[in-house]
Amino acid sequence: MKLSSKIHLYSSVLMAVILIVMNLCIYYVFSKMSLDSQLKQAEVEASSIARGMAHSAAAIPVGDLLRSYVPADGKIQFVPADSKVKSPFVTSSGEEMEGLKLPYNTNKQVKQISYEGMRYVMVSMPVIWSDGAVYNIQISRSLAATMETLQALRIVLMAVTAIGLVPIVVSTRVLGRLIMQPITGLTHTMQDIRQSGRFRRIELKEKSKDELVEMGAAFNDMITLLESNHAKQEQFVSNASHELKTPLTIIESYASLLKRRGMDRPELFMESVEAIHSEAIRMKEMTEQLLLLARNQEQWQVEMEQVDLVALSESSARAFRDAYNRTVEIKADGEVLGWTDSRRLKQLLFILLDNARKYSDEHMIIEIGNQSSEAYIRVIDRGIGITKDELEHVFDRFYRVDEARGRRGGGAGLGLSLAKDIAAAISAVVELDSLPGVGTTATIRMRASQ
Repeated sequence: MKLSSKIHLYSSVLMAVILIVMNLCIYYVFSKMSLDSQLKQAEVEASSIARGMAHSAAAIPVGDLLRSYVPADGKIQFVPADSKVKSPFVTSSGEEMEGLKLPYNTNKQVKQISYEGMRYVMVSMPVIWSDGAVYNIQISRSLAATMETLQALRIVLMAVTAIGLVPIVVSTRVLGRLIMQPITGLTHTMQDIRQSGRFRRIELKEKSKDELVEMGAAFNDMITLLESNHAKQEQFVSNASHELKTPLTIIESYASLLKRRGMDRPELFMESVEAIHSEAIRMKEMTEQLLLLARNQEQWQVEMEQVDLVALSESSARAFRDAYNRTVEIKADGEVLGWTDSRRLKQLLFILLDNARKYSDEHMIIEIGNQSSEAYIRVIDRGIGITKDELEHVFDRFYRVDEARGRRGGGAGLGLSLAKDIAAAISAVVELDSLPGVGTTATIRMRASQ
Protein backbone atom coordinates (compact mmCIF):
# COMPACT_ATOMS: atom_id res chain seq x y z
CA MET A 1 0.00 0.00 0.00
CA LYS A 2 1.32 3.44 -0.93
CA LEU A 3 2.14 5.93 1.80
CA SER A 4 -0.54 8.34 0.55
CA SER A 5 -3.15 5.55 0.77
CA LYS A 6 -1.97 4.69 4.29
CA ILE A 7 -2.23 8.33 5.35
CA HIS A 8 -5.72 8.50 3.80
CA LEU A 9 -6.87 5.26 5.45
CA TYR A 10 -5.41 5.85 8.89
CA SER A 11 -6.47 9.48 9.13
CA SER A 12 -10.00 8.65 7.87
CA VAL A 13 -10.40 5.85 10.42
CA LEU A 14 -9.00 8.04 13.19
CA MET A 15 -11.28 10.97 12.36
CA ALA A 16 -14.29 8.65 12.05
CA VAL A 17 -13.55 7.11 15.46
CA ILE A 18 -13.15 10.58 16.99
CA LEU A 19 -16.47 11.71 15.46
CA ILE A 20 -18.31 8.61 16.64
CA VAL A 21 -16.86 8.81 20.16
CA MET A 22 -17.72 12.53 20.32
CA ASN A 23 -21.34 11.88 19.27
CA LEU A 24 -21.63 9.01 21.74
CA CYS A 25 -20.42 11.33 24.50
CA ILE A 26 -22.93 13.97 23.43
CA TYR A 27 -25.75 11.42 23.49
CA TYR A 28 -24.68 10.04 26.87
CA VAL A 29 -24.44 13.46 28.49
CA PHE A 30 -27.74 14.67 27.02
CA SER A 31 -29.64 11.49 27.95
CA LYS A 32 -28.27 11.51 31.48
CA MET A 33 -29.18 15.18 31.94
CA SER A 34 -32.69 14.58 30.53
CA LEU A 35 -33.39 11.54 32.71
CA ASP A 36 -31.93 13.20 35.81
CA SER A 37 -34.16 16.19 35.11
CA GLN A 38 -37.21 13.91 34.88
CA LEU A 39 -36.31 12.16 38.13
CA LYS A 40 -35.94 15.47 39.98
CA GLN A 41 -39.14 16.83 38.50
CA ALA A 42 -41.03 13.65 39.52
CA GLU A 43 -39.56 13.81 43.01
CA VAL A 44 -40.66 17.43 43.47
CA GLU A 45 -44.14 16.64 42.11
CA ALA A 46 -44.49 13.57 44.36
CA SER A 47 -43.52 15.59 47.44
CA SER A 48 -46.14 18.19 46.62
CA ILE A 49 -48.83 15.52 46.04
CA ALA A 50 -47.95 13.72 49.29
CA ARG A 51 -48.29 16.93 51.31
CA GLY A 52 -51.58 17.81 49.63
CA MET A 53 -53.07 14.33 50.23
CA ALA A 54 -51.95 14.25 53.87
CA HIS A 55 -53.51 17.66 54.44
CA SER A 56 -56.86 16.57 52.96
CA ALA A 57 -56.84 12.98 54.31
CA ALA A 58 -59.39 13.62 57.10
CA ALA A 59 -61.95 15.32 54.83
CA ILE A 60 -61.70 13.49 51.50
CA PRO A 61 -61.75 9.70 50.88
CA VAL A 62 -58.55 8.08 49.59
CA GLY A 63 -60.09 7.10 46.26
CA ASP A 64 -61.17 10.66 45.52
CA LEU A 65 -57.74 11.98 46.48
CA LEU A 66 -56.05 9.48 44.18
CA ARG A 67 -58.28 10.49 41.26
CA SER A 68 -57.55 14.13 41.97
CA TYR A 69 -53.77 13.72 41.87
CA VAL A 70 -53.27 10.98 39.23
CA PRO A 71 -50.64 12.09 36.67
CA ALA A 72 -51.72 12.50 33.03
CA ASP A 73 -49.51 9.67 31.78
CA GLY A 74 -48.98 7.42 34.74
CA LYS A 75 -50.32 5.92 37.97
CA ILE A 76 -50.81 6.87 41.64
CA GLN A 77 -51.13 4.25 44.36
CA PHE A 78 -51.77 4.29 48.11
CA VAL A 79 -49.68 1.52 49.77
CA PRO A 80 -50.24 0.57 53.45
CA ALA A 81 -47.61 -1.04 55.65
CA ASP A 82 -49.54 -4.32 55.75
CA SER A 83 -48.97 -6.07 52.44
CA LYS A 84 -52.13 -8.14 52.92
CA VAL A 85 -54.28 -5.03 52.79
CA LYS A 86 -55.31 -4.04 49.27
CA SER A 87 -53.61 -0.94 47.92
CA PRO A 88 -55.99 1.44 46.13
CA PHE A 89 -54.62 3.00 42.91
CA VAL A 90 -55.71 5.08 39.94
CA THR A 91 -54.17 5.12 36.43
CA SER A 92 -54.60 7.72 33.72
CA SER A 93 -55.20 5.06 31.07
CA GLY A 94 -57.65 3.05 33.12
CA GLU A 95 -55.47 -0.05 33.00
CA GLU A 96 -54.45 -1.85 36.15
CA MET A 97 -50.65 -1.66 35.66
CA GLU A 98 -50.01 -4.03 38.56
CA GLY A 99 -46.28 -4.12 37.79
CA LEU A 100 -45.87 -0.41 38.52
CA LYS A 101 -45.50 -0.84 42.26
CA LEU A 102 -42.61 -0.69 44.74
CA PRO A 103 -42.41 -2.55 48.04
CA TYR A 104 -43.46 -0.58 51.11
CA ASN A 105 -40.58 1.43 52.54
CA THR A 106 -40.40 4.15 55.17
CA ASN A 107 -37.69 5.91 53.16
CA LYS A 108 -38.19 7.97 50.04
CA GLN A 109 -37.44 6.07 46.82
CA VAL A 110 -36.82 7.53 43.35
CA LYS A 111 -36.27 4.97 40.57
CA GLN A 112 -36.45 4.44 36.85
CA ILE A 113 -38.08 1.13 35.80
CA SER A 114 -39.28 -0.61 32.66
CA TYR A 115 -42.76 -1.99 32.30
CA GLU A 116 -44.11 -3.71 29.18
CA GLY A 117 -41.42 -2.15 27.03
CA MET A 118 -42.03 1.35 28.38
CA ARG A 119 -39.81 3.42 30.67
CA TYR A 120 -41.27 4.98 33.83
CA VAL A 121 -39.96 7.10 36.64
CA MET A 122 -41.34 6.07 40.06
CA VAL A 123 -41.33 7.97 43.33
CA SER A 124 -42.37 6.41 46.63
CA MET A 125 -42.98 8.97 49.43
CA PRO A 126 -43.74 7.96 53.08
CA VAL A 127 -46.58 10.04 54.53
CA ILE A 128 -48.31 10.10 57.97
CA TRP A 129 -52.01 9.68 57.46
CA SER A 130 -54.85 11.08 59.52
CA ASP A 131 -55.07 7.88 61.60
CA GLY A 132 -51.38 8.19 62.56
CA ALA A 133 -50.23 5.29 60.37
CA VAL A 134 -47.39 5.64 57.85
CA TYR A 135 -48.33 4.94 54.22
CA ASN A 136 -46.51 5.12 50.88
CA ILE A 137 -47.82 7.32 48.15
CA GLN A 138 -46.29 5.96 44.92
CA ILE A 139 -46.46 8.01 41.73
CA SER A 140 -45.38 6.65 38.32
CA ARG A 141 -44.89 8.81 35.25
CA SER A 142 -44.18 7.66 31.70
CA LEU A 143 -40.86 8.68 30.09
CA ALA A 144 -42.21 8.13 26.57
CA ALA A 145 -41.75 11.78 25.53
CA THR A 146 -38.20 11.84 26.84
CA MET A 147 -37.38 8.54 25.16
CA GLU A 148 -38.81 9.83 21.87
CA THR A 149 -36.58 12.89 22.18
CA LEU A 150 -33.56 10.67 22.82
CA GLN A 151 -34.54 8.49 19.86
CA ALA A 152 -34.69 11.58 17.65
CA LEU A 153 -31.29 12.65 19.01
CA ARG A 154 -29.86 9.23 18.15
CA ILE A 155 -31.13 9.52 14.58
CA VAL A 156 -29.76 13.05 14.24
CA LEU A 157 -26.35 12.05 15.60
CA MET A 158 -26.16 9.01 13.31
CA ALA A 159 -27.09 11.19 10.35
CA VAL A 160 -24.50 13.80 11.35
CA THR A 161 -21.90 11.04 11.70
CA ALA A 162 -22.72 9.62 8.27
CA ILE A 163 -22.72 13.06 6.64
CA GLY A 164 -19.55 14.08 8.50
CA LEU A 165 -17.68 11.04 7.19
CA VAL A 166 -17.93 12.41 3.63
CA PRO A 167 -15.86 15.58 4.19
CA ILE A 168 -13.55 13.56 6.45
CA VAL A 169 -12.77 11.09 3.65
CA VAL A 170 -12.33 13.90 1.12
CA SER A 171 -10.21 16.08 3.42
CA THR A 172 -7.94 13.20 4.43
CA ARG A 173 -7.40 12.40 0.76
CA VAL A 174 -6.43 16.04 0.15
CA LEU A 175 -4.29 15.99 3.30
CA GLY A 176 -2.50 12.85 2.10
CA ARG A 177 -1.75 14.47 -1.24
CA LEU A 178 -0.49 17.67 0.40
CA ILE A 179 1.79 15.71 2.71
CA MET A 180 3.01 13.51 -0.12
CA GLN A 181 3.58 16.38 -2.56
CA PRO A 182 7.16 17.16 -1.38
CA ILE A 183 7.94 13.44 -1.15
CA THR A 184 6.51 12.87 -4.63
CA GLY A 185 8.58 15.78 -5.93
CA LEU A 186 11.60 14.27 -4.23
CA THR A 187 10.93 10.88 -5.87
CA HIS A 188 10.42 12.42 -9.32
CA THR A 189 13.61 14.46 -8.92
CA MET A 190 15.62 11.36 -8.01
CA GLN A 191 14.13 9.45 -10.94
CA ASP A 192 14.98 12.32 -13.28
CA ILE A 193 18.54 12.41 -11.92
CA ARG A 194 18.88 8.68 -12.49
CA GLN A 195 17.51 8.85 -16.04
CA SER A 196 19.18 12.05 -17.22
CA GLY A 197 22.42 11.85 -15.24
CA ARG A 198 22.04 15.56 -14.36
CA PHE A 199 21.85 16.83 -10.79
CA ARG A 200 18.66 18.67 -9.84
CA ARG A 201 17.25 20.20 -6.69
CA ILE A 202 13.68 20.42 -5.49
CA GLU A 203 11.98 23.78 -4.96
CA LEU A 204 11.28 24.63 -1.34
CA LYS A 205 8.70 26.91 0.25
CA GLU A 206 10.94 29.29 2.16
CA LYS A 207 8.12 30.48 4.45
CA SER A 208 7.39 26.97 5.70
CA LYS A 209 9.56 25.49 8.43
CA ASP A 210 8.06 22.01 8.78
CA GLU A 211 9.86 18.66 8.69
CA LEU A 212 9.09 18.13 5.00
CA VAL A 213 10.87 21.36 4.12
CA GLU A 214 13.78 20.26 6.32
CA MET A 215 13.83 16.94 4.45
CA GLY A 216 13.87 18.81 1.13
CA ALA A 217 16.68 21.06 2.35
CA ALA A 218 18.65 17.98 3.47
CA PHE A 219 18.07 16.44 0.04
CA ASN A 220 19.30 19.59 -1.71
CA ASP A 221 22.37 19.65 0.56
CA MET A 222 23.01 16.01 -0.31
CA ILE A 223 22.68 16.80 -4.04
CA THR A 224 25.13 19.69 -3.60
CA LEU A 225 27.59 17.35 -1.90
CA LEU A 226 27.11 14.67 -4.56
CA GLU A 227 27.50 17.24 -7.33
CA SER A 228 30.65 18.55 -5.70
CA ASN A 229 32.04 15.04 -5.29
CA HIS A 230 31.13 14.17 -8.87
CA ALA A 231 32.78 17.35 -10.14
CA LYS A 232 35.86 16.64 -8.04
CA GLN A 233 35.97 13.08 -9.32
CA GLU A 234 35.71 14.20 -12.94
CA GLN A 235 38.23 16.94 -12.34
CA PHE A 236 40.60 14.52 -10.62
CA VAL A 237 40.37 12.05 -13.52
CA SER A 238 40.86 14.86 -16.03
CA ASN A 239 43.71 16.46 -14.09
CA ALA A 240 45.45 13.18 -13.39
CA SER A 241 45.19 11.99 -16.99
CA HIS A 242 46.40 15.37 -18.24
CA GLU A 243 49.25 16.01 -15.81
CA LEU A 244 50.57 12.49 -15.27
CA LYS A 245 50.87 11.92 -18.99
CA THR A 246 53.93 14.17 -19.36
CA PRO A 247 56.09 12.73 -16.54
CA LEU A 248 55.14 9.20 -17.54
CA THR A 249 56.14 9.94 -21.14
CA ILE A 250 59.45 11.38 -19.97
CA ILE A 251 60.11 8.39 -17.72
CA GLU A 252 59.20 5.99 -20.51
CA SER A 253 61.45 7.84 -23.01
CA TYR A 254 64.47 7.89 -20.71
CA ALA A 255 63.86 4.25 -19.73
CA SER A 256 63.83 3.27 -23.41
CA LEU A 257 66.98 5.33 -23.98
CA LEU A 258 68.69 3.57 -21.08
CA LYS A 259 67.62 0.24 -22.47
CA ARG A 260 69.17 1.00 -25.86
CA ARG A 261 72.31 2.99 -25.03
CA GLY A 262 72.61 3.35 -21.25
CA MET A 263 75.23 0.67 -20.74
CA ASP A 264 77.56 2.12 -23.41
CA ARG A 265 77.35 5.81 -22.46
CA PRO A 266 77.78 6.60 -18.73
CA GLU A 267 76.91 10.27 -19.18
CA LEU A 268 73.60 9.27 -20.77
CA PHE A 269 72.97 6.82 -17.95
CA MET A 270 73.36 9.52 -15.28
CA GLU A 271 71.23 11.98 -17.22
CA SER A 272 68.45 9.42 -17.63
CA VAL A 273 68.51 8.31 -14.00
CA GLU A 274 68.40 11.94 -12.83
CA ALA A 275 65.49 12.74 -15.15
CA ILE A 276 63.56 9.62 -14.10
CA HIS A 277 64.17 10.38 -10.41
CA SER A 278 63.11 14.01 -10.82
CA GLU A 279 59.94 13.13 -12.68
CA ALA A 280 59.09 10.40 -10.14
CA ILE A 281 59.36 12.93 -7.29
CA ARG A 282 57.20 15.40 -9.22
CA MET A 283 54.61 12.69 -9.89
CA LYS A 284 54.52 11.82 -6.20
CA GLU A 285 54.00 15.44 -5.11
CA MET A 286 51.44 16.06 -7.82
CA THR A 287 49.49 12.89 -6.94
CA GLU A 288 49.38 13.89 -3.27
CA GLN A 289 48.13 17.35 -4.21
CA LEU A 290 45.52 15.95 -6.59
CA LEU A 291 44.24 13.54 -3.96
CA LEU A 292 43.96 16.31 -1.37
CA LEU A 293 42.19 18.63 -3.81
CA ALA A 294 39.75 15.82 -4.66
CA ARG A 295 38.63 15.54 -1.05
CA ASN A 296 35.92 17.71 0.50
CA GLN A 297 37.00 20.23 3.11
CA GLU A 298 34.69 18.46 5.59
CA GLN A 299 36.98 15.42 5.32
CA TRP A 300 40.13 17.37 6.15
CA GLN A 301 39.51 17.02 9.91
CA VAL A 302 40.27 20.65 10.74
CA GLU A 303 40.80 21.36 14.45
CA MET A 304 40.75 25.08 15.24
CA GLU A 305 42.83 26.17 18.22
CA GLN A 306 45.08 28.92 19.53
CA VAL A 307 48.43 28.66 17.73
CA ASP A 308 51.76 30.42 18.38
CA LEU A 309 52.47 31.66 14.84
CA VAL A 310 56.10 32.61 15.59
CA ALA A 311 56.97 29.14 16.92
CA LEU A 312 55.16 27.46 14.00
CA SER A 313 56.98 29.64 11.47
CA GLU A 314 60.37 28.96 13.08
CA SER A 315 59.70 25.22 13.05
CA SER A 316 58.69 25.34 9.36
CA ALA A 317 61.71 27.47 8.42
CA ARG A 318 64.09 25.10 10.23
CA ALA A 319 62.63 22.08 8.39
CA PHE A 320 62.86 23.95 5.11
CA ARG A 321 66.50 24.89 5.71
CA ASP A 322 67.41 21.28 6.45
CA ALA A 323 65.53 19.94 3.41
CA TYR A 324 66.72 22.44 0.75
CA ASN A 325 69.74 24.13 2.34
CA ARG A 326 68.17 27.54 1.78
CA THR A 327 68.27 30.57 4.06
CA VAL A 328 64.93 31.51 5.66
CA GLU A 329 64.90 34.60 7.90
CA ILE A 330 62.25 35.06 10.61
CA LYS A 331 61.02 38.55 11.56
CA ALA A 332 58.48 38.92 14.37
CA ASP A 333 57.47 41.56 16.93
CA GLY A 334 57.08 39.49 20.06
CA GLU A 335 54.46 36.76 20.50
CA VAL A 336 51.76 36.48 17.83
CA LEU A 337 48.77 34.15 18.39
CA GLY A 338 46.27 33.07 15.74
CA TRP A 339 43.06 31.04 15.74
CA THR A 340 43.67 28.28 13.20
CA ASP A 341 44.58 24.64 12.58
CA SER A 342 48.32 24.27 13.15
CA ARG A 343 48.73 21.20 10.92
CA ARG A 344 46.96 22.73 7.91
CA LEU A 345 48.61 26.14 8.45
CA LYS A 346 52.02 24.47 8.40
CA GLN A 347 51.10 22.71 5.16
CA LEU A 348 49.98 26.04 3.68
CA LEU A 349 53.22 27.73 4.78
CA PHE A 350 55.28 24.96 3.16
CA ILE A 351 53.47 25.50 -0.16
CA LEU A 352 54.29 29.23 -0.10
CA LEU A 353 57.89 28.59 0.93
CA ASP A 354 58.27 25.98 -1.82
CA ASN A 355 56.95 28.46 -4.40
CA ALA A 356 59.41 31.07 -3.17
CA ARG A 357 62.26 28.52 -3.36
CA LYS A 358 61.42 27.54 -6.94
CA TYR A 359 61.23 31.09 -8.31
CA SER A 360 63.96 32.80 -6.29
CA ASP A 361 67.65 32.05 -5.73
CA GLU A 362 68.06 34.51 -2.86
CA HIS A 363 67.18 34.05 0.79
CA MET A 364 63.53 34.15 1.90
CA ILE A 365 61.89 36.11 4.72
CA ILE A 366 58.96 35.15 6.95
CA GLU A 367 57.29 38.09 8.73
CA ILE A 368 54.78 37.48 11.55
CA GLY A 369 52.65 40.17 13.14
CA ASN A 370 49.26 41.63 14.07
CA GLN A 371 47.15 44.12 12.17
CA SER A 372 43.90 45.31 13.77
CA SER A 373 42.07 42.13 14.85
CA GLU A 374 43.99 39.92 12.43
CA ALA A 375 47.23 37.99 12.61
CA TYR A 376 49.34 37.52 9.50
CA ILE A 377 52.29 35.56 8.13
CA ARG A 378 54.14 36.90 5.11
CA VAL A 379 56.50 34.90 2.92
CA ILE A 380 58.76 37.27 0.95
CA ASP A 381 61.10 36.30 -1.86
CA ARG A 382 63.34 38.33 -4.16
CA GLY A 383 62.55 36.36 -7.31
CA ILE A 384 61.57 37.44 -10.79
CA GLY A 385 58.04 38.37 -9.72
CA ILE A 386 54.70 38.09 -11.51
CA THR A 387 52.95 40.57 -13.82
CA LYS A 388 49.60 42.06 -12.83
CA ASP A 389 47.69 40.21 -15.57
CA GLU A 390 49.14 36.86 -14.58
CA LEU A 391 48.60 37.51 -10.87
CA GLU A 392 44.82 37.18 -11.35
CA HIS A 393 45.20 33.56 -12.49
CA VAL A 394 47.88 32.14 -10.20
CA PHE A 395 45.26 30.44 -7.97
CA ASP A 396 43.74 28.58 -10.94
CA ARG A 397 44.63 24.92 -11.18
CA PHE A 398 47.47 24.05 -13.58
CA TYR A 399 48.13 27.68 -14.36
CA ARG A 400 51.84 28.47 -14.64
CA VAL A 401 53.34 31.92 -15.02
CA ASP A 402 56.22 30.44 -17.00
CA GLU A 403 55.57 27.02 -18.51
CA ALA A 404 59.24 26.19 -19.12
CA ARG A 405 60.26 27.33 -15.66
CA GLY A 406 57.39 25.39 -14.12
CA ARG A 407 58.55 22.19 -15.72
CA ARG A 408 62.13 22.78 -14.78
CA GLY A 409 61.22 23.55 -11.16
CA GLY A 410 58.96 20.54 -10.86
CA GLY A 411 55.73 22.49 -10.45
CA ALA A 412 52.37 21.25 -11.71
CA GLY A 413 50.38 24.45 -11.19
CA LEU A 414 48.51 22.94 -8.24
CA GLY A 415 50.30 24.45 -5.24
CA LEU A 416 48.54 27.82 -5.01
CA SER A 417 45.18 26.26 -5.86
CA LEU A 418 45.67 23.86 -2.96
CA ALA A 419 46.84 26.75 -0.77
CA LYS A 420 43.61 28.63 -1.50
CA ASP A 421 41.50 25.58 -0.51
CA ILE A 422 43.50 25.01 2.69
CA ALA A 423 43.13 28.68 3.65
CA ALA A 424 39.34 28.49 3.15
CA ALA A 425 39.20 25.35 5.32
CA ILE A 426 40.97 27.05 8.25
CA SER A 427 39.09 30.36 7.90
CA ALA A 428 42.12 32.19 6.55
CA VAL A 429 42.83 34.25 3.43
CA VAL A 430 45.84 34.00 1.07
CA GLU A 431 46.89 37.11 -0.85
CA LEU A 432 49.70 37.63 -3.37
CA ASP A 433 51.45 40.89 -4.14
CA SER A 434 54.17 40.84 -6.77
CA LEU A 435 56.22 43.06 -9.07
CA PRO A 436 58.27 41.76 -12.00
CA GLY A 437 62.01 41.91 -11.21
CA VAL A 438 61.34 42.79 -7.54
CA GLY A 439 59.81 39.69 -6.01
CA THR A 440 56.63 38.27 -4.53
CA THR A 441 54.96 38.58 -1.11
CA ALA A 442 52.45 35.92 -0.10
CA THR A 443 50.32 36.85 2.94
CA ILE A 444 48.21 34.53 5.12
CA ARG A 445 45.60 36.43 7.16
CA MET A 446 43.57 34.86 10.00
CA ARG A 447 41.70 35.84 13.14
CA ALA A 448 43.99 36.83 15.97
CA SER A 449 43.63 34.86 19.19
CA GLN A 450 43.47 36.97 22.37
